[in-house]
Amino acid sequence: MLSQPPMSWRLCGNQVKLWRMDAGVTREELGREAGYGEETVKSMEQGRRRPTPRFLEVADQMCGARGKLIATQEYLQPDPFVPYAKDFMKYEAEAISLTSYQPLLIPGLLQTEETIRRLFEVNWPPVDDETIEERVKARLARQAILATKTKAFSFAIGEGALRNTLGRPEAHKRQLLHLLEVGRQRNVLIQVLPSEGATPGLNGSFVLLESPQHERYAYEEGQTNSTLHSNPEKVNALIQRHTVIAQCALSPDESARFIRKLAEEL
Repeated sequence: MLSQPPMSWRLCGNQVKLWRMDAGVTREELGREAGYGEETVKSMEQGRRRPTPRFLEVADQMCGARGKLIATQEYLQPDPFVPYAKDFMKYEAEAISLTSYQPLLIPGLLQTEETIRRLFEVNWPPVDDETIEERVKARLARQAILATKTKAFSFAIGEGALRNTLGRPEAHKRQLLHLLEVGRQRNVLIQVLPSEGATPGLNGSFVLLESPQHERYAYEEGQTNSTLHSNPEKVNALIQRHTVIAQCALSPDESARFIRKLAEEL
């Protein structure tokens, strides 16, 4: 099922439509003045496209809204996180410990800006440049929690994620060197899970969180949705799964040597 456009787009577009109709301005006239086709105006009024600053300025002037339509711009800024991940972001920021397993990607907290940008650029369906910039900044901002030495972080990363250059070998080399740098922090453990062999890691990625109140949560993310588990039975099952994954992974020192060797080969 296709997701609905943001409510702020629909609300703003509807306000433009109401002001336009009250002023006796047609979509064609508004589009001609703003430099958009009639269908584009219709899409923005219906909230299927984000109303642009130019569109709002022209609509405000033509419809005599006296700044009321222009003022809606601040509510139309791109969402820094996909909607289904917002709950996880809140718990992640508050957590005193985070344990992550990622078989196919470098974990977001460990990604360089180049890696983050590349992943957002190849996402599909594509989003506009402004949304990409907002999400890049948001992911980089999340990484500030790594500097809190009283928080514990453990990352198990699949070998495949470390070997995938995302088509940019030089940028990937910098990504690998960044992993080595972050891994030297006393509150961060990084382990590599070799590709060979059968482990519970084949079942996909997940993140375990512990709150300041020592409540435990587990987060699983899919292509278009995610689940934040608080049920003890489900959380404990993933804790046990991660224990086995960590046992199958290289030690932190072995992992650092493995990552360094991959970087030297690029």
